[in-house]
Amino acid sequence: MPDSESIMKALTPKGLSTITDTESVMETSPEDHSLRARARRLVELETFKNVIMVVIIISAVAIGLGTAPSIQEKFGPALELLDTIVIVIFVVELGLKLFGYGWNFFKSGWNIFDLVIVIISLAPADESLKALRTLRILRAMRILSIVPQMRKVVVALLTALPGMASVIIVLGIVFYIFAVITTRLYGEAFQDWFGTVGLSLYSLFQIMTLESWSMGIVRPVMEEFPYAWVVFVPFIMVTTFAVVNLFVGLLVNTMQEAVEEEKDAEIEKLRELVRGENAAVSAQITELRKLVLELRASAQNDRQS
Repeated sequence: MPDSESIMKALTPKGLSTITDTESVMETSPEDHSLRARARRLVELETFKNVIMVVIIISAVAIGLGTAPSIQEKFGPALELLDTIVIVIFVVELGLKLFGYGWNFFKSGWNIFDLVIVIISLAPADESLKALRTLRILRAMRILSIVPQMRKVVVALLTALPGMASVIIVLGIVFYIFAVITTRLYGEAFQDWFGTVGLSLYSLFQIMTLESWSMGIVRPVMEEFPYAWVVFVPFIMVTTFAVVNLFVGLLVNTMQEAVEEEKDAEIEKLRELVRGENAAVSAQITELRKLVLELRASAQNDRQS
């Protein structure tokens, strides 16, 4: 016969929180005390990530300062020492991640990105590898893998690439059509700008960016061809104000979809949590009913005896 202690045990929060208990058991399991688990927990700490982010910023600032001859002359050795310390910190960080995650480290594109950046940073300070050493400034891009909000932006950009490809094809067709037109119409008179299709494409790109398009290109052409605006104004309307806005709209739409997917994922997690808690509560209620029925049956047997 179950006693009152059994009933109280079934009613305790510990008995009603099956999911939470499972997570607690996982946290305190023997394998969690291994060196690999400790390394994994260390690199996942927000404090650790914040320290790495500060190191990335300091590294970027130091590399920028090193480009000034006066600062390089006064603090060159100190900047080199700081650069060495930064590289050591990055290597230790990656070592901890490799040790903590094992082969799972390579399942994350961000980890591979960090690994490539650090390998570039390890290039020796040789004059023949000066260009490769210059790429050390790419370490500043590691902040993209540290800050979650920036990661979302990068993921949104990558997600938008298929849609952007269609817009780029349309833009390329428009450019090619107008390049052929301008080469045919103005190539002989303005060979530096429209002598070939390639030169016309470059000039049209400058016009699309609205950089000195009027005084620099269009007005000189209109001095000889007064109706040249009939070609250039529609080109600007189509490319600058229409196609480019398609890029912006596509990116905004992709970002919105990413935010909505994240919200849906959070809602689904909450639903799963509620379902689990409800299942645990139902199981405990069923157990309580059985205990109550057994108590009643035991009490009736005592009365009859």
